[in-house]
Amino acid sequence: MSFAIPSLTHPRPLILGSTSKYRRELLTRLRIPFEVASPEVDETPLANETPAGLACRLAVAKARAVAARHPSAVVIGSDQVADLMGEPLGKPGDHARATVQLQRMRGQTVVFQTAVAVVCLESGFEQMSLAPVEVKFRDLSDAEIESYLQAEQPYDCAGSAKSEGLGIALLESIHNDDPTALVGLPLIRTCQMIRAAGVALL
Repeated sequence: MSFAIPSLTHPRPLILGSTSKYRRELLTRLRIPFEVASPEVDETPLANETPAGLACRLAVAKARAVAARHPSAVVIGSDQVADLMGEPLGKPGDHARATVQLQRMRGQTVVFQTAVAVVCLESGFEQMSLAPVEVKFRDLSDAEIESYLQAEQPYDCAGSAKSEGLGIALLESIHNDDPTALVGLPLIRTCQMIRAAGVALL
């Protein structure tokens, strides 16, 4: 799958190593040509692995996995893990798990650990950055949680909420320094790294 703007070029192919539609939509904002490839990486946490450590390891692993198949390309890998007091919360997958996640997070501050890595095997380039986002959830009622899940069904989102949609109504505050990190790809850090890897943005 390719998303290209013909008038813009860069010296190396750019590949997003992710099947996430949210990351794809975010990268499209940069108005540069890129392709999408599935990293096919085992995302099982390691024993005693912190949420931040898991996000960083998987971001690098995803970029390396795609770069191994496309050694001349600049490859972006990213991962996000919701961190509830040191416990990793992944994508719920279904309504029941999403309900439990939101019940546990109500009234709590959850840190969404969003990592991004950029790898180019041919040039030997590799960088990784972590963009944590502190999110304070309102003290939600069971009825609010059920109403939200029925409306948006965010079962493919870490933390069971879409801040770019109705999920913003679940929140009390958001604190971060990279405004797209919560959606899944911190574009400020991504721009910094792909520029360093040789991709022209402007």
